[in-house]
Amino acid sequence: MTEIITRLMEANLLAVFDERDPQRRAAAIATTYAPDVQWLDDEGIATGHDELNTKAAELQEKLPGLHFVKAGPVRGTRGLGFLAWEVRTPDDTAVASGFDVAEIIDDHIARLWTVLTPE
Repeated sequence: MTEIITRLMEANLLAVFDERDPQRRAAAIATTYAPDVQWLDDEGIATGHDELNTKAAELQEKLPGLHFVKAGPVRGTRGLGFLAWEVRTPDDTAVASGFDVAEIIDDHIARLWTVLTPE
């Protein structure tokens, strides 16, 4: 179970939210999330692959030249994953941070919460 949680949480951060290529991001979304996934954050709820993809692309447009990195190991327990992250500049300066919590059902992320941490 831990390998699945680690794979999904890393894919969520690196293969989806840090991926700028639309085709590779869409392929990662298809294998990482349940079809009716819900992504919840301060801006609202995105439901399904298409809404999640659109919202992820919009987020990337707001972060030109920046990238996501893990800010620690993936943590998990029975159907729940946690991963802290940072947004960094090309010279590796952290400009934002937060964490994702995911409910995992049938080896896919069913619900994802993103929380920003104040700097």
